[in-house]
Amino acid sequence: MANRINRAIELLERDQPIYYTGGHTGHVLTYEQGLEDAHTWADYINVGMEHGCFDMTGLAEYMRGLTDGGPTKSGHRTPAVIVEAPVDGLSADVIRANSWQFRQILARGVHGVLLCTAQSADAVRTFVEECRYPINRQGLGYGLEEGRRGVGSEPTAAAVWGCDRETYLEKADPWPLNPAGELLLGVKIENVRGVSNVEQILSVPGIGFAEMGPGDLSMSLGYKVRPVPMPAEMVEARERVKEACKANGIVFLSICTAEDIEERIDEGVRIVAGGQEKIASKGRAYTKRKMPV
Repeated sequence: MANRINRAIELLERDQPIYYTGGHTGHVLTYEQGLEDAHTWADYINVGMEHGCFDMTGLAEYMRGLTDGGPTKSGHRTPAVIVEAPVDGLSADVIRANSWQFRQILARGVHGVLLCTAQSADAVRTFVEECRYPINRQGLGYGLEEGRRGVGSEPTAAAVWGCDRETYLEKADPWPLNPAGELLLGVKIENVRGVSNVEQILSVPGIGFAEMGPGDLSMSLGYKVRPVPMPAEMVEARERVKEACKANGIVFLSICTAEDIEERIDEGVRIVAGGQEKIASKGRAYTKRKMPV
C-alpha cells in the first residue's frame, strides 16, 4: 500500500530517482487520455502549459480519467501530475499579478507546479506563498510570509486526491519544507539572470526541485540552436544549479540518456528528464528500486 498521495515524493524520500514523461506542448488533456495514462511507466506526468494550451477544463477531465483509471500498481490513486505554469518567474509583482494561474492549476487536483524562467528570489518566494494555505506555518519568519491560497477549490482537489477537505488543507503544502506535504514545487533556471541569482533563488524555503533549462539558457547566451555538447559556460551553469540544490536540500533534475544514467545518478540527479521508459528501466535496476509503477 502507498504511504503517500504523491508517489514522486514517496520515492524521493527513499533517495530513489524518479522519472517523468510529458513535454512542453501537445499533452492531450482528455478523460480518455487520463484513463490510458493511469498506468504510465513514469513516476510523474509533466503537463506543459508554459507553451501548451492553458486548458483547465481539459486538465480537470484528465485528472478525472487518471482517478477512474487507477489505482497504480504501487497502490497510489494516480501517478503524480506536475504542471508547468505559463508565468515567468521575473519578479514578485509579476508572480502576484498572475497568481490566479496557480490557484486554477492546483484546484484541478494536481500534485505540483513548475515555475519556468525563475530569475529572482523574490519571485520564487512569492510563488511559494501563492501556492500555500495560510494555515500551514512552516518557514514563516524564516524567508516566507503567510500563504495566500484561498479556500473554495479544496473539495474538487480533495476528490482527486481521495481524501477529505481537512486532510487536503493540511497536505496541500510544499515538501520538504513541510515533511507531511504532498505538493512538489519546482523552478527552472534558464537564463543568465536566473543563473546569476541561483544561490539566492534556491535558498527560498518551499522549493522541492530545480533544473537548469538548457534550451532557453543557450539562447540567453546567444546560441540560436542548443549546442551539443554543452559549451563551458553552460556546464558551469549546470554545476551552479546542482551545487545550489545540494546546499539547500533540493532535488536536482537533469536530462539523462540510457548511456549516462548511472553516472548521472552517481553525481546526484534524482529527477530524470529524457522521457523514455528504457532510461527509467535501466536507472531503476541500478538503484535496486522495489516500488512498482
